[in-house]
Amino acid sequence: MPVSESVNLALMISESGIIDNAVHELMMRPQLLMAAESNPDIKSAMKNQIIKWRGQVQQRITKVNVEDCIHREVELYHEASQWDPEFFAEQVDTLVKRLEGHSSFYFKAKSLIDRENQKHNPMFQSYFCNQWYQYLAKALIEAQQTELEQHKEKLLIDLYQRIETMQQMQEVTEAGDEKKAGRLWDMAKAKLTRTDVDSLKSIAKFLKKNDGLQEIAEKLGRMANEVDDPSKERVRSEELKMVEERSDSVADDIVGVHESDDLSKLLPNEAMFLAYPELEVVFYKHLVDKRLMNYRVQGSQRKLRKVKAFKRQTKQVEQDKGPFIVCIDASGSMNGFPEQCAKALAYGLMQIALAEDRECYVIMFSTQQITYELTKQDGLSEVLNFLSYSFHGGTDLGPVLDQSIALMSSEKYQNADLIVLSDFIAPSQPEEMMKRIKKLKEKRNRFHAVNLSKYGNPELMTIFDHCWSYHPSKLGRLFKWK
Repeated sequence: MPVSESVNLALMISESGIIDNAVHELMMRPQLLMAAESNPDIKSAMKNQIIKWRGQVQQRITKVNVEDCIHREVELYHEASQWDPEFFAEQVDTLVKRLEGHSSFYFKAKSLIDRENQKHNPMFQSYFCNQWYQYLAKALIEAQQTELEQHKEKLLIDLYQRIETMQQMQEVTEAGDEKKAGRLWDMAKAKLTRTDVDSLKSIAKFLKKNDGLQEIAEKLGRMANEVDDPSKERVRSEELKMVEERSDSVADDIVGVHESDDLSKLLPNEAMFLAYPELEVVFYKHLVDKRLMNYRVQGSQRKLRKVKAFKRQTKQVEQDKGPFIVCIDASGSMNGFPEQCAKALAYGLMQIALAEDRECYVIMFSTQQITYELTKQDGLSEVLNFLSYSFHGGTDLGPVLDQSIALMSSEKYQNADLIVLSDFIAPSQPEEMMKRIKKLKEKRNRFHAVNLSKYGNPELMTIFDHCWSYHPSKLGRLFKWK
């Protein structure tokens, strides 16, 4: 069979509707229907996953061509179809014997030969090869259907696993969190044990109990919209405002003398013309000509006017929010309550990232750095690994700031929020580091610090835009430094 024929056959099968039928059959599964109807975001996420699967499967089964599944038989077919009729008649018995045991066409080929021996047909070779081609096509269909069933089975296992994980997460996620469900579905590939669920419930309960941490997380989530964007152009705008204007009609102050016809501001000596009948006519002439000497007065009055000004667009448009980069001090001095606070706040930021379609990265640092991507496809596994990490070692803030600055300098991390959670018992950073951070701040990246100790280095905190202190004690309280 020519290669072009096998390729066309593969395309014909992939476009025949068997994939669409498989997708329809998947979506009609009762468990999937119930999960989809439970939440619009889950329905959308599930639909996107199945559409993506459909495209991948169509590409794969297109590649399952005849040469892959019955390579030797294809070579025989191609060879036999090129023989001249006389040679074909001589070799056809040997050809059929070579098909025995591995070709579904074998028995059909034997019957065709028996019929040919009884009655010679000049078109026998063409008819024989055409029948052979039909059997090869059928073999291809079966191979592609087998491939499709295997992929469908894998998808079903994945979908059922996600449904199970989502049901387990209902014990952790509070009511009203539907807007996070779509992203959570994408992360729900991980299989959760009862211990995993208990761990997530414990950290969620701790976060709810320490509402000060939740307040910090919520403020951090809002700050991306509170920064003016220098990249946006200023636009001309008009608005009505009350403005003060200088006016000669307001008698606040006498500022001089001038010629006019205002009798209320007439100088006393001008009235002397009226005392003499012969000069009275002069007075009226000056009045008509507006040449009477008047006091010049001046004052201010308020009027409503349209005022034109230039404003940046950023205050009227929603800005794209970048990722959270959460750097957590994993040194031994953070053991106990500070460790719980750090993990709970990171978990709270992950919840906000899910709701706002942002990414959330956690970098654990002490003498080395370990990175967790909490919002990726298998993000729940990352969350569980992060929550199980034990704090030990010493505080080394410099390397993690270097790593974070390198990330924030890339296009992917524009408008990012860097949050450092530490006791800040560490030396101040060099001047070069301060300059690099300043450049990033100019590009709308924000630097925040959450101090979990009373003994942090105050000078070290000056590099951050906002600093919070959450003291690890029963009397601890939340307050903002600046």
